Amino acid sequence: MFKKVNSAAYSGLKSIGIDVEVNTSKKGLPDFNIVGLTSKAVDESEERVKNAIMNSKTDFPQRRITVNLAPADVPKEGSFYDLPIAIGILASSLQFEVPEKSLFFGELSLDGSLRHTKGALPLALFAQSEGYKNIFLPTESANEAAVIKGINVYPIKDLDQIISFLTGKIKLEPAKYKSKDKKGEDPEFDMSEILGQEQTKRAAEIAAAGGHNLFMIGSPGSGKTMIARSIPGILPGLSNKESLDVTKIYSISGNTAPGSGLIRKRPFRAPHHSISKVGLIGGGSRPKPGEVTLAHRGVLFLDEFNEFPRSALEAMRQPLEDGQLTISRSKERVKYPSEFMLVASSNPCPCGYLNHPEKECDCTPRQTKRYQKKISGPILDRIDLHVEVPSVDVEKLKKERRANDNEKSKEIRKRVIKARERQAERFKKEEIRTNAEMKNRHVKKYCELSEKTEEILSQAAAKFNISARGYFKMIKVAQTIADLDFSEEIKSDHIAEALQYRTKMNN
Repeated sequence: MFKKVNSAAYSGLKSIGIDVEVNTSKKGLPDFNIVGLTSKAVDESEERVKNAIMNSKTDFPQRRITVNLAPADVPKEGSFYDLPIAIGILASSLQFEVPEKSLFFGELSLDGSLRHTKGALPLALFAQSEGYKNIFLPTESANEAAVIKGINVYPIKDLDQIISFLTGKIKLEPAKYKSKDKKGEDPEFDMSEILGQEQTKRAAEIAAAGGHNLFMIGSPGSGKTMIARSIPGILPGLSNKESLDVTKIYSISGNTAPGSGLIRKRPFRAPHHSISKVGLIGGGSRPKPGEVTLAHRGVLFLDEFNEFPRSALEAMRQPLEDGQLTISRSKERVKYPSEFMLVASSNPCPCGYLNHPEKECDCTPRQTKRYQKKISGPILDRIDLHVEVPSVDVEKLKKERRANDNEKSKEIRKRVIKARERQAERFKKEEIRTNAEMKNRHVKKYCELSEKTEEILSQAAAKFNISARGYFKMIKVAQTIADLDFSEEIKSDHIAEALQYRTKMNN
């Protein structure tokens, strides 16, 4: 007997409909085969499905069973075909009909229960776009899918439950989305905890307000890492569309917890410098998202920037410039979004104490130059703000600690949100959201410069030998400073402040 069950797979972030065709026959010896360009994980479904059915309240049919995952030329990977395969087999043996316009998705345990399975949100988005009415998936994955309206999302605990439902013995209620937002959650570090470093904190505020990349260079213990880790506390939350995009990425990569909903906080990724190129950028024989994609709409913090593999840093050129990443392999070609804010930090030399007011640097000029050259000019040119983080005098630290009047992150965040709101209004007819995302045509259209301001910018670009990319990046940063200042135009002091964050890389 032949039965067909609908499911889905994904290539990159794109979902593809999969027909799970099950044929059972009394002719020949009992056997169980799965075909259709399957991976090892799919091949192992045979044992999971067989044992799950045997440990439920039904018998595994002693017949010749052939399962075809169509289309056969699309690579199949993952454990989420367990449930549709089991339903196809049971529908054949128990003689019940598989509901029309329904998707089945989920990994089975040997006892017949369903495990939390990655990819629930992309499945729901696919179901919505293709006109499906129902989704059957594990209970722990249901809340993630239930955020999509217009679809009945049925949470399934085990095979016995879904068999009882499909044979009409019980009724099931569709899941209702429950928000998992954690309001009032404090950031890891607060800006008020950082003593001194006013210029660096100002640069971090500008970077957060406009989505700009930030590079900090300074001696060990000067506060670079602490400032970077305090940036999430001054960033606004994700919009609904951004939240869907980020949750989709995390769902496909298996980074959502059981029972979780939409991700509302901007991602903050901080990989160790020993990470491989594939780990940072993404890839593999079946391409998977890397850190630059997991940081989409959030922050990618690369501490000890010089220590990262040169090949990995150079591979960041495209995502930094285009906001997306294309990975091509022999079997498939995928695109991943990568619109993130890069925050990087580095020591000035191998020992870290070059130009330190008290500690002596023991590095030779050749060692220092070799160390600094680990970061190429093209990568540095793609970073909007460059700031030196000086060591702070102990007496100043004592004074500020006793005063305890440093501005808190929540106050800075209010200014950042207002600046972002101005940008959202400015770009409401565009596909971009922040000043950092502007292309040259957007700069020409939206960034107004007076004749005096234009002259200052041109003179600075010529004097400091600033590239064409750097020229436009200065205008973008100046526009963000103007937004923080609630100014309708870019003034000369806005350009002057933007210039001081750009010329440091030319020194």
